[in-house]
Amino acid sequence: MAWEEVGRTEVRRGPAWALMLIFLVVIFSLPLHQHVTEWTAERPMQSLDLWRHMPEIFHPIRERGVRLSSVIDANRIFLRRINEYEDNLEDASLAGQTIRPTVQSFMAARLGVGNEQAYIGRDGWLFYRPGMDYLTGPGFLDERQLARRAAAGTEWRAAPQPDPRKAILDFQHQLAERGIQLIVMPTPIKPTVHPEQFSARYAGFDAALQNPSYERFIEELEAAGVTVFDPSDLLVQRKTANGNVQYLATDTHWRPEGMEAVAEELTSLLEGGARRPAEPRLTGDGSPYRRQPVELAALGDIALMLDLPADQTVFPPEPVTIQQVLTDDGQFWRPSEDADILLLGDSFSNVYSLEPMGWGEAAGFAEQLSYHLGAPIDRFIRNDSGAFATRDMLSRELARGRDRLAGKKVVIWQFAARELAVGDWRIIPLELREPPETRFVVPESGQTLTVTGIVQDVSPVPRPGTVPYRDHIVSVHLVDLPDDGQAVVYMHSMIDNEWTRAARLRNGEEITVRLHAWSDVADRYDGINRSELDDWELQLQEPCWGEWP
Repeated sequence: MAWEEVGRTEVRRGPAWALMLIFLVVIFSLPLHQHVTEWTAERPMQSLDLWRHMPEIFHPIRERGVRLSSVIDANRIFLRRINEYEDNLEDASLAGQTIRPTVQSFMAARLGVGNEQAYIGRDGWLFYRPGMDYLTGPGFLDERQLARRAAAGTEWRAAPQPDPRKAILDFQHQLAERGIQLIVMPTPIKPTVHPEQFSARYAGFDAALQNPSYERFIEELEAAGVTVFDPSDLLVQRKTANGNVQYLATDTHWRPEGMEAVAEELTSLLEGGARRPAEPRLTGDGSPYRRQPVELAALGDIALMLDLPADQTVFPPEPVTIQQVLTDDGQFWRPSEDADILLLGDSFSNVYSLEPMGWGEAAGFAEQLSYHLGAPIDRFIRNDSGAFATRDMLSRELARGRDRLAGKKVVIWQFAARELAVGDWRIIPLELREPPETRFVVPESGQTLTVTGIVQDVSPVPRPGTVPYRDHIVSVHLVDLPDDGQAVVYMHSMIDNEWTRAARLRNGEEITVRLHAWSDVADRYDGINRSELDDWELQLQEPCWGEWP
């Protein structure tokens, strides 16, 4: 019967041609529109992105000849670039940029549906998917889970080291050899403290939710002599005692009041421990620092990941009052390399300190901790990758001959608890070396150099909306500078969830940039999420800050 009704269906020539033409118009109109728009706007042609990588792809073969190892390396580069190309097709599609915000606005407002990164909770609250996966997924110390993550590499990306215990105990051992105490501070994520804002089932719940392996993780660290400062219970108690929320509704991070309470509690631990901080450096009024309240309102990072229209009203800006920490002469607080306490932190430490995050500046966790201690502290802070990013920063400083551990008594390692399940807990050596000899171009402080060179390599750039940070910095290796010089250049690759020109740099492209000393801008940009070049020797070179002329 099906064969009689369908298999012998006859379609007249006119309707057949009409359907075929409609199909072809739909298939070709979107890429044609993309091409014409990019051509008229004098933007790089998206369809040619993959071809621009051909010199890089064939580089191993040209350098070593046609042999198995060089073909495998070329294939690995090709696969990585294809993966990036497919992601770029999705993100840079003009049709997608037009349609997605409208559709997502309707889904969020009418259906309560988020996207692959953002879940919509109750009363206008939003939750970050990796955080929910941390709580609802298997134990991060489960043997099968560790084995699965250890085998999760690809042709172009190495598998992570999944066991946080190995990295923490190795770090503690290296610090102990220099007489430095380690305090580990796994920072609770929003659904740990406020599960009731995701599901009504948890209304009145007065305990902190954690991954099944968390309690075992803490017990093993403490049994190994590691000091652990877990602020989860403190934040839950503050919530249940006064009914005040401790986290931002549309953001992944805590509110200022909760952060300040945690800083005060950590101060009590430091002052009550064996390693007391140095005497405070007092200013004119007898106090090293003072605070001033600043009111502001912003839209959280999870709301930005929803890619809603700019004029959306589904999630209004959230008001907060931050406490900026100032010196006696009215200047913003700054870290001190001479301090005996070093803070390694991620975006939880950065959220009220780094102005590009949208929640003000000079009021972050380091500032509040320093204020309550009444003494300066040093810090390495980087958004994202709290499992390794700040240890990597410290390691590179030591490898460059700068001993940032000199005179330190305590290192506080703050990271988001979700990193325990998703982070790369790589083992990183802390070796003080002699400064490397180099011919790399490094401007003097206050100097500006305008140079023209060839892009030899570019670090990866995340897709806008796929990470909870609206800014990103890319690393670029420039060669063929004057006098056969080279330079490692940091540049803005994403600003306010929009890719910049630097995000589209390709190997072999000739560019002209203005170079500044990285030390002149490090206070402003060092905390922004940044990707590094794969070559370790390049990571040891003194970088520059690059801007377009």
